[in-house]
Amino acid sequence: MASDNSHPTNKTAPYTYAQAGVSIDAGNALVKAIGPLVKATRRPGADGEIGGFGGFFDPKAAGYKDPLLVAGNDGVGTKLKLAIDNNLHSGVGIDLVAMCVNDLIVQGAEPLFFLDYFATGKLDNGVAETVVAGIAEGCKIAHCALIGGETAEMPGMYAPGDYDLAGFCVGAVERGEQLTGEKLAPGHVLLGLASSGVHSNGFSLVRRLADDMGWNLDEPAPFDTSRKLIETLMEPTRIYVRNLLPIIRAGEIDTLAHITGGGLLENIPRVLPEGAHAVVDAGSWQQPGLMQFLQEQGSIEPGEMARTFNCGIGMVLAVLPENVDAVTAALTEAGEQVFTIGKIEEGSRGCTVRGPAGSWTSSEDWEARHDA
Repeated sequence: MASDNSHPTNKTAPYTYAQAGVSIDAGNALVKAIGPLVKATRRPGADGEIGGFGGFFDPKAAGYKDPLLVAGNDGVGTKLKLAIDNNLHSGVGIDLVAMCVNDLIVQGAEPLFFLDYFATGKLDNGVAETVVAGIAEGCKIAHCALIGGETAEMPGMYAPGDYDLAGFCVGAVERGEQLTGEKLAPGHVLLGLASSGVHSNGFSLVRRLADDMGWNLDEPAPFDTSRKLIETLMEPTRIYVRNLLPIIRAGEIDTLAHITGGGLLENIPRVLPEGAHAVVDAGSWQQPGLMQFLQEQGSIEPGEMARTFNCGIGMVLAVLPENVDAVTAALTEAGEQVFTIGKIEEGSRGCTVRGPAGSWTSSEDWEARHDA
């Protein structure tokens, strides 16, 4: 008798992608919902439409003749965890844009277009639309077109309610006008632009402090009773692009440093040439109440503060002494809070922050760590 090698027939219902946890309909509905948000970011060179396989940008239509393209990408870090846990999603999109466009302006580049990546286990269109609305708002602040993105629904990859963000931005600067730090020399003055809060770095330490110290995030902040503590922590990262670009194009700024992870000590050396050492006077501006609160709560050493948080300074400018007054006046009129925080001296490439409690210098292996 011949053996029967056929496979048994399963009488289950047909499988679908939705049954596996991915809703194509929800994704399509999100694209339709965010369409007007994307169109609102239109600028010369981009039409602001989405839905194709890629987004176009025309540098010539944006006014460039011989541009160098500058690209950058970043995320929001564990600040997202605070946003998720406290159902505060409206500002993280601005954070995402800010972390990218502020890096481009440091090169002297105007941000032109932006793309986002939103990944989650199960798509919640209300949350996703709120996040994208923040991204669109950030793009409008930076005068940068949102020309596309990706929404990934991946069951099993994320805990319920969790999501992650990544941003990608391309900018342009006319050839020969990029900021490289080569013009820096002893005697340049350092100006600092005030931050809007913690920005998007150091939140692993912030969250550790919140847990260990038992903070009630919904209570008024001890340093600002008009706002909840969580609101001060979630304040979006300041976008400096529009206010800096005209001054850069006027040739009055020689170098910029975006103060992100690594703080003042680690970020300023990234834009210095050999033989230039930045000296920052920590007493030249008042550390914001939020920063004082974090330092006190964690008994954080001043040197650790200077290489973890922005300490109230979100962007550092190097200008010639004769340009200090004009640059300060222009930025103040534009709405920035400007401090004269130090100078460039002759010495090994690095940064020293001096304060009442002592002096701290970026470590000797800085270059090796950042060139790796």
